[in-house]
Amino acid sequence: MDVEKLFHMNGGIGRTSYTKNSSLQKKASDMVKHITLETVQDLYLSTTPRSLGIADLGCSSGPNTLSIIKEIIEAVQVISRKVSNSPPEFQVYLNDLPTNDFNSIFKSLPDFSRELKKERTNGASSIFIGGYPGSFYGRLFPNNFLNFVHSSYSLHWLSRVPPGIYDENGRSLNKGTIYISKSSPKVVSQAYLMQFQEDFSLFLKSRSEELTVGGRMVLILLGRGGSDHVDRGNSSLWELLTRSFFELISKGEIEEEKLDSYDVHFYAPSKEEIEDEVRKEGSFELERLEMVEIERENKDNHESYGTRVAMAVRAIQESMITRHFGEGILDSLFEAYGRLIDEEMTKKDIRPITLVLVVRKL
Repeated sequence: MDVEKLFHMNGGIGRTSYTKNSSLQKKASDMVKHITLETVQDLYLSTTPRSLGIADLGCSSGPNTLSIIKEIIEAVQVISRKVSNSPPEFQVYLNDLPTNDFNSIFKSLPDFSRELKKERTNGASSIFIGGYPGSFYGRLFPNNFLNFVHSSYSLHWLSRVPPGIYDENGRSLNKGTIYISKSSPKVVSQAYLMQFQEDFSLFLKSRSEELTVGGRMVLILLGRGGSDHVDRGNSSLWELLTRSFFELISKGEIEEEKLDSYDVHFYAPSKEEIEDEVRKEGSFELERLEMVEIERENKDNHESYGTRVAMAVRAIQESMITRHFGEGILDSLFEAYGRLIDEEMTKKDIRPITLVLVVRKL
């Protein structure tokens, strides 16, 4: 399956769109927003560029990207005024795979510009924003082009399903599950780690050429708390999605062989695995690496936590699931998924881990 051509968040503004179902990511991003804003202010003070090149890698199609870009711009404007400098101009590059619904972002730009103008007082900045389609696992920009890179909830998506999980005949060795689980052979977790190492190293190498010396990156991604791949975090959510598929198998809606040939292009790294790759690649200093557990939302909107998680996962995974199984199973699959999450949460909490790292270009 060609991830670059097929994988995308659900576009538009409908019931199953990423725009309508990305509040969990927004909440998590807001919890660590102070790290992003402190980093970009420190970057400005240490380099005082007249033009600040900013890239949001994996921007997706919802409101979250423009929300954080607005706060980054305002944070730099505030700190520039404090030191009696004219604010820099801002060049903002929004990146995602070519199949991303960039149009939904572009339609929001007039409101985005009006809000910034309304809140501006002295020294208005010039702000230039453009879409930049392509995979961030490789070069996107010219040499020494960017000052600051932000990426939120994107780097846990691999460039492909690891080829090492298949035998010589192309059959998956990870039968009966869609991600690393207790039943997975050791070769499966090793293959996923190797793919993450390959992808993350390439990401770092590519950005090292595109960032100016002293440039910073703030990278936010799903991870895990220890060496064990199976925990009460992200792997539990994949296990429950696998169980949802098995409910459909028991009803005859899909065949088990079809599930055996489906695996996700996802990996939740540990802090140690992140540290190892940054050290081995050698172009960056790791300034900060934190692990955060996101509290579950309790909204009084007659919608359960399990349903909200299921809708968020559907908005992300629908393109890949539809390609493999067809769209006819989507409603029943994610109804079962939401119910299973709620049932599991009554037994013991599921606490997905988020990792936040800040690196500086040497």
